[in-house]
Amino acid sequence: MSFPPPPDVAGTSLDGTEPYVIDADENRRLCASVNAVPDPGGDAHPIYYYIATQVGMGKTVAGLCAACDFDVEDGPMMGSSQVEFASALRTGLPYRVNGEIVSLNRKASRKLGVMDVLEYRLRLIDPGGGTALETTNVWVLPRKELA
Repeated sequence: MSFPPPPDVAGTSLDGTEPYVIDADENRRLCASVNAVPDPGGDAHPIYYYIATQVGMGKTVAGLCAACDFDVEDGPMMGSSQVEFASALRTGLPYRVNGEIVSLNRKASRKLGVMDVLEYRLRLIDPGGGTALETTNVWVLPRKELA
């Protein structure tokens, strides 16, 4: 099967422009929703690795998809998400997000027909300039128009 190559987006910046602050009240509500006890010392729930990096990166989900010449209405799917914590996440601190698209590869799929596999990496930077965490996310973008 032959199909055109995907857009060349490797290296596209995903650096955020505004700091992301994990609000203590929001963290308490999130903890309550997942039946977790909020940390009394100010550590945030670990799921903020994903929330903070996604919200704080330089593109919306629709913008990230558009950079890959993909319409968000076509339904991007999460393939995987890996994270390496260098420190606990804290409420009330202004974190910055920087990152980039690592790759976009086109593949044939028995179930989806043609799909692009998007890999992008995001880092959450603490106020002192240290990397609090690094996450690598993989999304599947089904290419219905090429199937």
